[in-house]
Amino acid sequence: MYDAYPMISNSVVSNNVSISYRVIGAGPRDVFLIHGWMVSGAVYDDLIAALDTEGLRLVVIDLRGSGRSGRPNDGYSIAQYAADVLAVADALGSRSFVVVGHSMGGQIAQWISATANDRVIGQVLLCPVPASGIPLPADARALFRNSAQNRSMQQTILGLACKQLGDAERERILDDAGGVAPQCIEQAFDTWTAGGFSDRLSDICAPTLVVGTDDPFLPPTFLRQAVVSLIRGARLAVLPGPGHYVQVERPRETAALLEAFLAALGHS
Repeated sequence: MYDAYPMISNSVVSNNVSISYRVIGAGPRDVFLIHGWMVSGAVYDDLIAALDTEGLRLVVIDLRGSGRSGRPNDGYSIAQYAADVLAVADALGSRSFVVVGHSMGGQIAQWISATANDRVIGQVLLCPVPASGIPLPADARALFRNSAQNRSMQQTILGLACKQLGDAERERILDDAGGVAPQCIEQAFDTWTAGGFSDRLSDICAPTLVVGTDDPFLPPTFLRQAVVSLIRGARLAVLPGPGHYVQVERPRETAALLEAFLAALGHS
């Protein structure tokens, strides 16, 4: 949604579906921003505005079913989402890159880092869903899965998940969520709650930073056990105060963590 900085919008076809993406900056370091469930790449706009983008080429993807990307009837699996991201990377000629994933996007980032570990040089996981998935009680499952194009239900979800979300930011996320395809809401929910690929995490060799918050669904103690402990050399940084949408609730602090992580990578 930001128009304050130069960007290039484009798309690539992946498995017969148009995948839209934005490019901000010229690099040389490529950083792919992968959003989560119920939103589009616009969820990173506050973070991008807070980032020092010097030396970066940020690639902000709208996953299938959201934003400006195509809306197929099916194909909302973690493996297909990852293939879509890699299709964008291939189209841009990006052979090595950092992945940043939020929520379900963090789950997708873990898949990419495990299965394309010769290309991923670092990953930052913001309140990520574990590779094992996440069990939710029946009432929460019903709320989440049936929330497609239902602003009231989606507002309830944000109320449960977020701690420091301003009114303007909440309305912006709700506007974005209203445009996500219903089949995406349902099928992607089934995908990220099921998980099922923890056994692949031993293949991740990239430096990994996991960012935890006061997220009621994914608290730091849970992330330490379900994510950090399973990825070689991963470390956990905790930002107390915000909830699940840390890059929206606390963009400056999130940007500072990302900048420090990128600086530590050097020029590899």
